[in-house]
Amino acid sequence: MIPVPRFQSVSRAVLAASCLLAVSAPVRAVGPGSFADNPIVYFVMTDRFVNGNPANDSSYGRQREATPKEDVATFHGGDLKGLTQKLQAGYFKQLGVNALWITAPYEQIHGWIQGGNKEFKHYAYHGYYALDYTVLDQNMGTPEELREVVDTAHAQGIRILFDVVMNHPGYLDLQTARDLKINLLWPGSEKANLRTYHNFIDYNSDNWGDWWGRPWVRAGLPGYLDGGRSDLTMQLAFLPDFRTESTEAVKVPKFLSEKPGTRAVDLPGTTVRGYLIKWLTDWVREYGIDGFRCDTVKHVEPEAWMALKQEGVKALAEWKTKNPTKKIDDAAFWMVGEYWGVGPERSKMLTAGFDAMINFNFQERGKAFAKPEGLFSEYAKLQAGKAPHMLNYLSSHDTQLFDRDKLMEGGTALLLAPGGVQIFYGDESGRPLGYVPNTDPQQATRSDMNWNAMDEKLLAHWRKLGTFRARHQALARGEHRQMSEAPYVFSRIDPTVDDLVVVALGTTGEVALNVSGVFADGQLLRDAYTGRTAVVEKGSVKLQAERVVLLERMDATAR
Repeated sequence: MIPVPRFQSVSRAVLAASCLLAVSAPVRAVGPGSFADNPIVYFVMTDRFVNGNPANDSSYGRQREATPKEDVATFHGGDLKGLTQKLQAGYFKQLGVNALWITAPYEQIHGWIQGGNKEFKHYAYHGYYALDYTVLDQNMGTPEELREVVDTAHAQGIRILFDVVMNHPGYLDLQTARDLKINLLWPGSEKANLRTYHNFIDYNSDNWGDWWGRPWVRAGLPGYLDGGRSDLTMQLAFLPDFRTESTEAVKVPKFLSEKPGTRAVDLPGTTVRGYLIKWLTDWVREYGIDGFRCDTVKHVEPEAWMALKQEGVKALAEWKTKNPTKKIDDAAFWMVGEYWGVGPERSKMLTAGFDAMINFNFQERGKAFAKPEGLFSEYAKLQAGKAPHMLNYLSSHDTQLFDRDKLMEGGTALLLAPGGVQIFYGDESGRPLGYVPNTDPQQATRSDMNWNAMDEKLLAHWRKLGTFRARHQALARGEHRQMSEAPYVFSRIDPTVDDLVVVALGTTGEVALNVSGVFADGQLLRDAYTGRTAVVEKGSVKLQAERVVLLERMDATAR
């Protein structure tokens, strides 16, 4: 039974009609608009989420370590099968999520490198040390399991975004060199430890040409070009830098052409950029991947990103034509970029194929979350009437986890802020920080998902806010107006889809809220936070509040 506010003074006829509507009518499904107009992206580090298939945990001979310090950067077992299990359980749908950003699932370097200052063995569990862009990493799963993830997500209206890197491949590690018979190691490399690791690699060998080779990367090795000093030519963290600006036609590198199971073949007349774009968009063409989150955007020329976007659009359209029953809709391929330090303003990279950029400013505004009007009004002026060009986040694998004691407050600000939303896995459940290495503290942000110790009160809060946001495009790109300072009440209105909401924060108990100019007298409203209903009378509603009030219309029919 939906409770009726006991202190509401309305005529019996209006009250009776209101009760009938409250019982018989669903929430009006107005205003979600397109994905691009209201992106709610859940960033999941696949390896740290759910271990759906333990049989693939030790692929390529990868091993866990005995202590939290030693184990901080190994593969922990999460995989594509685990994602499917949580999709099937409705976990993401209950959060209002409409896209999953998953770490790059294509094959990574097989072994480990020195992590931090020789503190731990660092594997490529995060997906940023690519070895072969054309096949899945066996720790992630099989092609059938990837297809199942995508199809299951699409059936729920949830898009799949791949994390992709065009700036660099991975290092050459000892295990990969042994597995692929790249003759660059001294005898006994199987016995290497964190201290002796580099003693077993012959950095002066003439055989380095058998690896990626001079035409493909800058590497500062025999026969290679050195990395430059500019953003576009430097070697990030000494990683080999792809020569995506080169106009030279290249062949598949020797090690890759001879690698068992690869799908990489020579493409006559194709540049490094061309190969990378072909390899990445083949995932779109074959599986229906809906978009990319692009890493290290500032370190690749804009022309390359534009070319990737154009081919991604073509590839997704092709897949949708071939799979009309599996597509969500006819929306175009979507791209968001990570350009270090970019804030909420419209980025110049939006003219280089990107639909949005990750907003590094939001996390830094944590002190404003308790009184968010300044933040909300500033962002709304940048976003009002436009598809979100900023993707706000509370926590990140590259910066830090937001204060675990303030996730209620932080989640409220994130899920009600103008722009797009990026939820970092576990912010909604209170996932704690992992072991913190002295020389690489970001590793601690990537701890295992806390399935056995979830903060259920926090999760319920995020679910109410997330599903409310999913119904209301106005929150992402509507006109913002403060209606009251104490209690803090604001409205968001997007006339393009006839969507309007009123939100009150920091209020508990019996309250009367001004909704004039937004909702008309006699209009039946629902508080999505509590499920309670109220009728507008003389420009206000009276109801019983519990921390947050999320007012939306109810109609006799959903649309």
